[in-house]
Amino acid sequence: MKHASLSTLLNALFVAVIALGSSVAMAYQPVGTLLSATGPADPIRQPTANGSMDDFQDASDAASNAQTPGNVSELMQMIQAHKLTELRITYNGNYGAALFFYPQDMVYYVALFQDKNFWRVVKSQDDARAETVYAQFARKSYALAEGEIKRTQLQAQKALLERVIAVSNDRAQRLTTDLSIARAQESEVSQRQQQMQVESAALLNEKSAAERKLLMLQRQVQQLQDQSEAGLVQ
Repeated sequence: MKHASLSTLLNALFVAVIALGSSVAMAYQPVGTLLSATGPADPIRQPTANGSMDDFQDASDAASNAQTPGNVSELMQMIQAHKLTELRITYNGNYGAALFFYPQDMVYYVALFQDKNFWRVVKSQDDARAETVYAQFARKSYALAEGEIKRTQLQAQKALLERVIAVSNDRAQRLTTDLSIARAQESEVSQRQQQMQVESAALLNEKSAAERKLLMLQRQVQQLQDQSEAGLVQ
């Protein structure tokens, strides 16, 4: 009986090891296949201040309803049941990596996620293995977020340039308006100067004529004065 029990226990352990190895192998399917299944990424999400597992609570509800088998579904159910301790988490734009621990069974869950959706999960009881996979997932999330981060930066740069262009355009319009006013005023001043020159020339001619007339009158008065005085003498 003891021999039969030992054989049964060994068989059960063998099956468990095969199942664990299969789950890890499934988690390491090609990145391209997994990315194509996720579809386009949502806008980049800012990480929460404490980086808690509450970020994934909504997603865990959806996963539970879908009843998807495998490590992803198991992890979501564990999160929903609040059975896990979050050890590490990394956010890179819309992507991230997380390391969870289930103390009761000494099991580690390492996840790569997009937004709040886990799409690669590795389950292991080897803490060194879990840390290694977490580091790999963190680097992968960094690489995956490169494009989105670059796009966000370019959008900000474009928005800044558009604001600078708007300010410069407004300034150019103001300067154009001021220049038009200055040119109109300059034209008016020029015309006024020309008119004043014409009027001054006319006044100068009139003044010269008046001086000549005055001189003639003075001569005439002098002659009349001389004649009057001469008649008195005779």
